[in-house]
Amino acid sequence: MGLLNRHRATAPALATDSVSAPVTARLTGVWTIDPAHSSIAFVARYAMITKVRGTFEDFDGRLYLDGERPGRSTADVTIKAAGLDTRQEQRDRHLRSADFFHAEAHPVLSFRSTSVRQLSADTYHLSGDLSIKGVTRPVVLDLTHTGTATDPFGNERAGFEGSTTVDRTEWGLTWNRVLETGGVLVGEKVKLEFDVSAIRAA
Repeated sequence: MGLLNRHRATAPALATDSVSAPVTARLTGVWTIDPAHSSIAFVARYAMITKVRGTFEDFDGRLYLDGERPGRSTADVTIKAAGLDTRQEQRDRHLRSADFFHAEAHPVLSFRSTSVRQLSADTYHLSGDLSIKGVTRPVVLDLTHTGTATDPFGNERAGFEGSTTVDRTEWGLTWNRVLETGGVLVGEKVKLEFDVSAIRAA
């Protein structure tokens, strides 16, 4: 046997957010995100020719999963703006400043789901409100359930991967510089990526 006992969903493809499938019913319950085994990352274009990647190192979240009726599931995640890390301290200080996240005045980013639509046995559209710098706007995440596992300490875990692309200027993150060769220094489109391991709480 492997280190983790993994289980994958085997239900037929679905195109509804209101289904009854015993194979997913075991997911029903409250789960907490384990930051030590999860990541929240972002990717943006720099100088039009390359990408800068970063992560948020301080976050927590709570999920309610309804395995029989996924549309009733909810997600609530909070992220500390000061915890961002791009592996370059000068850039990180600039991102935390009023030019971008203004972490001193707006220390928390948050996501709160508003609806879930199941697309197939393990893929979903997760809609919700993303709040950054005092601005709240709707986003839709492409979400995949990557399986369940029991770790060596007896914790039941559920895995999810997700992503979405947003226009940072819609949240007031508008700082930029025009390049002599044309274009701008920082791309407006930012890809957010989530890799979540959640532990059953109840």
